[in-house]
Amino acid sequence: MSDNFFTLMIIPRRKSAVKKISLSSNLVRGLLIGSLLAILLSLYVVYDYASIKRDRAELARLRQLTVQQSREIIGLAVKVDEFADRMEEFKQFDRRLRLMASEDIGQDKKIPLGIGGSNSTQINLKELINKDQETLVSGIHKSLTQLNEDANEREQSFNELLIFLREQKSIIAAKPSIWPVRGWVTSEFGSRKNPFGSGNEFHKGIDIATGMGKEVAAPADGLVVEVGHGSDEGNMVRIEHGYGLSTSYLHLTKPAVKQGTRVKRGELIGYVGSTGRSTGPHLHYAVYVNNVPVNPRKYLK
Repeated sequence: MSDNFFTLMIIPRRKSAVKKISLSSNLVRGLLIGSLLAILLSLYVVYDYASIKRDRAELARLRQLTVQQSREIIGLAVKVDEFADRMEEFKQFDRRLRLMASEDIGQDKKIPLGIGGSNSTQINLKELINKDQETLVSGIHKSLTQLNEDANEREQSFNELLIFLREQKSIIAAKPSIWPVRGWVTSEFGSRKNPFGSGNEFHKGIDIATGMGKEVAAPADGLVVEVGHGSDEGNMVRIEHGYGLSTSYLHLTKPAVKQGTRVKRGELIGYVGSTGRSTGPHLHYAVYVNNVPVNPRKYLK
């Protein structure tokens, strides 16, 4: 079977013979297919080159980002290490606070123990900086977990200490530690000769002689639970201070408070007198612990 031919005629401008080129259909088809493949190959090469160039730019950017992130991770590791050092300082501060509190309240009192132990489990991240990044990041995670646990322990410890110190402050405020009035102690606590008869008697407080009408102050915070008059006590005031402590003030000219009044240390509660069983102007001052009389000098400064 004969092939089909394509004839290409070339007509020059000058008068010369017309040139004819005959091409078979298979050859034309081959040329077209070859041209198309060449175009496609050229497009692919251009696209591949552009992709490689783009990938190289992205790779360079990622490398730069990696270097930056590596620096930031190292900086974070240093800061975490510094925070761990600060946490250890907080632990030492906690211990010092407890020692100071125990010294203030005396050896016979108990202060709650601190929480937490040594810092031996804390990771030293500075030692991991020169190791691979994965090890460093893992160390940071472990260190942050440990620091979070330490922070919770310190919070619990400080809250415990705060509650304890508030309680101690309340106890200190309840102690009758100042003189209710200034004067001369004419009769001490304990056994004494009966000033109104023969023999001895047990004196439940101390007698403070001073000027008639001199102001009497509350030696501690408390609640006035009794204001009254007795044949022996004369005009009197009794204050409950809490924690089993109470005080009484006898032979007043007159009280300056009413029952149910809350008073603070140093506030006026009455005036020195000589009412009741008395030989002259003085204040009978008594301290009770769980309703048992004790020597007021134990608390007075």
